[in-house]
Amino acid sequence: MSPVLRLPPAARAVVAGDRRALARLISAVEDRDPAAVASLKALYARTGRARIIGITGPLGVGKSTLINRLIELLRARGLKVGVVAIDPSSPFSGGSVLGDRIRIEKAQGDDGVFLRSMASRGHAGGVASATREVCRLLDAFGMDIILVETVGSGQVDVEIRDIASTSIVVLVPHLGDEVQTLKAGLFEIAEVFCVNKSDLPGAETATRDLSELAALGTDRDGWRPTVVPVSAQAGTGVETLWAAVEAHETFLNADGRRDRGERRRLAEEVVGLVRERVGRELTGSMDRDRDMGSLLDRVAARAIDPHSAADRLYRELRRSG
Repeated sequence: MSPVLRLPPAARAVVAGDRRALARLISAVEDRDPAAVASLKALYARTGRARIIGITGPLGVGKSTLINRLIELLRARGLKVGVVAIDPSSPFSGGSVLGDRIRIEKAQGDDGVFLRSMASRGHAGGVASATREVCRLLDAFGMDIILVETVGSGQVDVEIRDIASTSIVVLVPHLGDEVQTLKAGLFEIAEVFCVNKSDLPGAETATRDLSELAALGTDRDGWRPTVVPVSAQAGTGVETLWAAVEAHETFLNADGRRDRGERRRLAEEVVGLVRERVGRELTGSMDRDRDMGSLLDRVAARAIDPHSAADRLYRELRRSG
């Protein structure tokens, strides 16, 4: 039997280029539908070819306009582009607040672009918990480049580094003191800085200050962040920005850097999946199991502290394992 025919029906449809099947499978992954796991497992061997590029930065800096320009550039080069736009989610409904698909455009009838907006669903770190798996589905679908736009950037919104091989941090001149970028944790994730709206007053100063900060910062494996002025609205500087991304991707190919980064990201993912599964089972046990409920009652009554209760649960998990 052909390897394609041995795939689950949903996975087979994705490999065949069925966009609706891809959209449905992505929705199932977002909803943590157990039925989607078989397809994710089956498709994993067909992934690892696409380059995942993160695009992050504070709200209002023009990330979506920049992505539109990058799509134009990459499509002109014959590359297929997937876009995953992570929106802040409502703390009440869990739904997407901004609706990035409205702001990111796609040429009518262009099957070389696939856009997907996802709500973060309260997940800390600026990304949705299913982002890695959605990127993998786009990879299996045949996308060459996957652009992941994340929810802003703050001190905790840095999980894009666990998904993307190259991260672009977008800033604009009028954000104020660029030294604040150090406090926001942006230097921890930026391989490339994009100073967008470079036609505004202060752009040259912002670019110069960021370049000086990058030169003073600690390099990672010999790489220091590149600073590129861009005007996404006018379409200037975009090719230079992408050249900086390609330079970092080439840099990763030397001395096993890409493999080390991939192993680190996979370790984070595997541990996260185990953590998610164990947490889900423990939460369910608190509701169903009488002994678990009794333990929680003792914690609530201050007869035992949470750390001791956690120690007990951990010992029981190790015995049952």
